[in-house]
Amino acid sequence: MRLIDRQAELAFLDQLLSRSRPGPAQLVLLYGRRRVGKTLLLRTWAQRSGLPFTYWAAEKEPAALQRKKLYARLLGVPIPQAPTFASWTELWDAAANLLGVERRILILDELPYAAEADPAMLSALQHAWDQHFQQSQLVLVLCGSQVRTMETLLARQSPLFGRMTGQWRLRPLPFGALSSFFPTWDAEERVAAYAMVGGIPAYLEWLDPDRSLVENIRHVMLAPGSMFVAEPQFLLYDEVREPQTYLAILKAIGAGSHTLQDIGNASLVGSAHLSAYLATLQELRLVERRIPATTAPARRRKSRQGRYHLSDPYFRFYFRFIAPFHDVLEQDPDRLLDGVRQGLRAFVGQTAFEQLAQEWLLLAETHGRLPWRPQTVGSHWSKRVQVDVVAVNWESGDLLLGECKWTGETVNREIVRDLVEVKTPKVLADLAATGVPWRVHPALFARRGFTAAARQEGERLGALLVDLAQMDGDFAVAAAG
Repeated sequence: MRLIDRQAELAFLDQLLSRSRPGPAQLVLLYGRRRVGKTLLLRTWAQRSGLPFTYWAAEKEPAALQRKKLYARLLGVPIPQAPTFASWTELWDAAANLLGVERRILILDELPYAAEADPAMLSALQHAWDQHFQQSQLVLVLCGSQVRTMETLLARQSPLFGRMTGQWRLRPLPFGALSSFFPTWDAEERVAAYAMVGGIPAYLEWLDPDRSLVENIRHVMLAPGSMFVAEPQFLLYDEVREPQTYLAILKAIGAGSHTLQDIGNASLVGSAHLSAYLATLQELRLVERRIPATTAPARRRKSRQGRYHLSDPYFRFYFRFIAPFHDVLEQDPDRLLDGVRQGLRAFVGQTAFEQLAQEWLLLAETHGRLPWRPQTVGSHWSKRVQVDVVAVNWESGDLLLGECKWTGETVNREIVRDLVEVKTPKVLADLAATGVPWRVHPALFARRGFTAAARQEGERLGALLVDLAQMDGDFAVAAAG
């Protein structure tokens, strides 16, 4: 695999090596969901640092075997030649003598597996840091994929609380990075790929850049034995107990249930327990609770307009197109392919294209292309109206209302007028109780661009018109810079 678009992460890791405070010893936490590229990032950084380094990844096995394997790595010998330690305290005492005062890097990957095998592991590591490593030249990086577990290491109850000198949550790659994976694909194919697998480097590497998007769906994603098909259950089984209950909830959301009542009815999970399951899925970043961007900040927390959506792009694709037909996948993959072909355009428009339009607004503001700063970016929905892209500044009263059109035709003048003359008054009616004198900025985002009449109408109405070509170019520049 190649390391793509991780300049900020490498810069963060590089500066650890030159810190004199609170060091020079460093204790760093780097975590993120599976397949996001943590191991590749850390190994690449360590190799190019020029320092001696040791990389060790815990496995699901007895703690004594974990300790033996770690010490074998530190010694650089085969596992049978390494001694056996009765406790993590003994291991760390021996490791401290072995590592000495030389400047070096030690990466402990999949740390939750070690802590699960022996809960005393973290306390022993804390003691070793306090007694040995804190006064050394060691750069110790703790890494893991179980996001909830890794984040608890920062909590006050953790033995390592207050000792971290740095932390980084590794996120998926931005859309602009996809051109490095698929240099011959056009922007529309890359947006569709982003809708299906997001910016997870491993998923992007699994796809074949020499095939078309449709060929990848049929011959890679839906192929017998494909990792794509097994991935959601694999991720869940590693993170939660009762994975079948979580799968039922994810299936319900993926099929279009977004309120608590609808999710409960579809998954048959009682209301007394459903919120707890959803809270866990939110901690895992697989589900998000969305509130209309037009909800006042003081009311967002208690808003009853919250809707639950799958936040992971591949989970959205899997539970929309694959999960309902999982039992017939091996016998009749073409049936799934037909369903994907029929529903993919709407799916891309409702997911990735709307998300990219919202991200483009933030990018435009960063580069000074919006004359005001959005405080909240999202969408708006009510009984009256739904608007795809909304940006709000409650202090200045600026309100951007935007529509996304992922159709095969150019946007005409009537669509521009509908946004300004029909949808905008309905949104303002929803916001009448706020008492804010809103200054509305209409915007349209179009896959295939705009007719000359639409552009003329947009100029007359002061609308922002953005096509996919412009968005793609702007994201490419941002990724390169």
